[in-house]
Amino acid sequence: MKTKKYPKYTIILRGYSFEQSHAILEAMSGLENNFAVEITMNTQHAVEDITKLSSEFGDKITIGVGTVLTIKDEINAIDAGAKFILSACAFNKHMIEYAKRKKVITVPGVLTPNEIFKMLNYGADIIKVFPASTVGPKYFRAIQAPLGKIPLMAVGGISKDNVHDFFENGAQFAGIGSSAFKKEDVFKQDVNKLHKALIDLVKKA
Repeated sequence: MKTKKYPKYTIILRGYSFEQSHAILEAMSGLENNFAVEITMNTQHAVEDITKLSSEFGDKITIGVGTVLTIKDEINAIDAGAKFILSACAFNKHMIEYAKRKKVITVPGVLTPNEIFKMLNYGADIIKVFPASTVGPKYFRAIQAPLGKIPLMAVGGISKDNVHDFFENGAQFAGIGSSAFKKEDVFKQDVNKLHKALIDLVKKA
């Protein structure tokens, strides 16, 4: 997968049941080009869920894995069908090289200029700045003054109320977790309300 085709938003699914995750992917009908979906490795049965969801939705929705901390996690998730690997932490060079061989997008998590520069030199496709809310939107513009234009993803404390500020300051992508939906809509697997929440998120940004 090429970075230019990667969706603007990544919806982070952490700790959801398979049925809840399935309802969220159903809710993306008609919005598939706007959203990628990240199943975190610390979700119970994460690899199995990636396998099943990729089989059903993988031709329309970009499904990947988050909280990837080891090469073993990476290999298992990619074998299950993950199209990208993402983490709150930096990747080592071997992990990035393996993903490139498999044509999988890499999104390591960093915060400092030194970490960003290191991941770029390793060949990372997108740089996740985490936690983004800690440094604020202006950090994204400031960091690109010395380093040049970088494909940055804002993650951590991002919601429909502040995501536009991050985009205006140079973030190209955003990762959004529990704030994307009302808890009761996820619990009830209310596809219609989940769909409306996704539409609202796109409109807000």
